[in-house]
Amino acid sequence: MTAFNNNEHPHRRYNPLLDEWILVSPHRAKRPWQGQNEKITDEHRPEHDDNCYLCAGNVRANGIKNDEYTNCYVFENDFSALLKEEVNYTNTKHSLFQSKPERGMNKVICFSPKHNLTLPEMEVEDIEKVVQTWASQYIELGNQDFINYVQIFENKGSIMGCSNPHPHGQIWAQSSLPTQVEKTQKSLQNYYEKNKTSLLKDYLDEEIKQQERIVMENDHFVVLVPFWAIWPYETMIISKRHFGNIIAMNKEETTAFADIIKGITVKYDNLFETSFPYSSGIHQAPTDRVSHPEWHFHMHFYPPLLRSATVKKFMVGYEMLGEAQRDISPEQSAKILRDLPNIHYKTKTN
Repeated sequence: MTAFNNNEHPHRRYNPLLDEWILVSPHRAKRPWQGQNEKITDEHRPEHDDNCYLCAGNVRANGIKNDEYTNCYVFENDFSALLKEEVNYTNTKHSLFQSKPERGMNKVICFSPKHNLTLPEMEVEDIEKVVQTWASQYIELGNQDFINYVQIFENKGSIMGCSNPHPHGQIWAQSSLPTQVEKTQKSLQNYYEKNKTSLLKDYLDEEIKQQERIVMENDHFVVLVPFWAIWPYETMIISKRHFGNIIAMNKEETTAFADIIKGITVKYDNLFETSFPYSSGIHQAPTDRVSHPEWHFHMHFYPPLLRSATVKKFMVGYEMLGEAQRDISPEQSAKILRDLPNIHYKTKTN
């Protein structure tokens, strides 16, 4: 009987954060590939675009003029998915037709006034200002009595639905816990109540011992490919110290967090030598005015690219009807990312 090899044989992996399983089929990476496999040349963008509604001093669609900002700039989304107003609502009270109103606020954060930059091309001190802005918004929005969760995220690249290349992210703050956050909280809470320790702290300690899926680390944070990763080059940033939210960071941790965000996004760009698309977001304790010792600060990166700058991983067929599946093992993708240079490919070729 052949000995099991997690880089060769199909197997399922358990995700303790979401209490669900994924299918790993690493042998499928050997399939013949006849699709596109070329490098995309990044389009040249000016430092300031007069037609960009996010650039400093420009007028947005609603007629509001942006400030002449010099670092981070925050404003309420002109086309918010959530509204602050409270409404009268009567539920049908039928168990099969449940609904309820959802209140909230949506904000846009411009990371830089420079239209032609992305996070991996920014200096660490400028990314640190982004982190500080995230923290201040977490406080400001979380202090609203109807806000119980603050979701900070970024969609980078047009294939991730980003409608504007200007470096920016979003914050959706709402009265309910989003589904993925609620599932994560239940898993974190169950583990904490049983073991009196943080699930992610115990998981991270073991990952550091094994060194199989670690991509990079500094004194305060680790980037790794989760054991249960779904996307080909999915990663997670986890704090080495157990704390629940972004405002619990000290000065050294804030700098280290900015530094490691730059580090992993540079590696992403270097992978296929293109501005690498992804959706990323911070998962942290709710702002529901309840103590949450179970929460451990972390940030997810979900990039869709699989084989090149033009070949994307799609969730189709079995993945939509059965469960998530991946064609490269987390250990393989971690090694590929780990071995990439830490200097941005544009800098290297200049």
